[in-house]
Amino acid sequence: MKSALFTGAAVTLGLILATVGSAQASPVPESSTASHQPTAQARQHGIDRAGDAYMGWAQNTTTTTSTTAPAVMAPTASVEGIDVSSHQGNVNWASYWSAGKRFAYVKATEGNYYTNPYFAQQYNGSYNVGMIRGAYHFATPNDSSGANQANYFLAHGGGWSRDGKTLPGALDIEYNPYGATCYGLSASAMVSWIRDFANTYKAATGRDVPIYTNLDWWSRCTGNSTAFNSTNPLWVAKYASSPGTLPGGWPFHTIWQYSSSPIDQDRFNGDMSRLQALANG
Repeated sequence: MKSALFTGAAVTLGLILATVGSAQASPVPESSTASHQPTAQARQHGIDRAGDAYMGWAQNTTTTTSTTAPAVMAPTASVEGIDVSSHQGNVNWASYWSAGKRFAYVKATEGNYYTNPYFAQQYNGSYNVGMIRGAYHFATPNDSSGANQANYFLAHGGGWSRDGKTLPGALDIEYNPYGATCYGLSASAMVSWIRDFANTYKAATGRDVPIYTNLDWWSRCTGNSTAFNSTNPLWVAKYASSPGTLPGGWPFHTIWQYSSSPIDQDRFNGDMSRLQALANG
């Protein structure tokens, strides 16, 4: 068991790194902007420029959102949470805590060119109100290698510490808001890219990244690969009354994003003790 002094130092260091890594971002360089023009569909969902992508941005084009959480069937235990990006700006974390949210994921980075300018307020604010929090990376596999983007994520808020309140960084791999759905990669190349990201992150932190995706995109762009279903927790997006058929042969989901109204709504598949176990590794 680590000493209280060590644990306190780890928490302090984590908060400092989050603040440093997430200072107000400079405008995305023109060179990146030129190659990241949002598609017409993406613009309909609030993605107006490079860096605007967010978890599940395309989900409600084929599914129905609801403000009512799906029923929890007894005796299944679960924990409610949310995920946020720059679109939410400064978040009133106390109100979400009062609404029963107990964990949050915050967008830290996109590709190798963007950091969320609200990251510090969102990441530290959720922690300070008592939530278990984590950071996520929106992948753009056509820009650079998985290792490059994992390192960029790690350098800008995506790290992890065993403080009991920090979840492992998550990889958001889904529809491309800037062009070809599968980013111009073959299924085998996409699987290799994801493996490169996951291996790099694990080498740095000792943790397996949760993978956020959905059945349609995963089937189209990885050939419904089963390469990660025994190592990486699945965060599945399905805006319906149940998670439905899971992608990639995962035997169960760890987190389910079930709605984007009025904010992205997530449910952890287990009780608080299991959520804490995921945080502690």
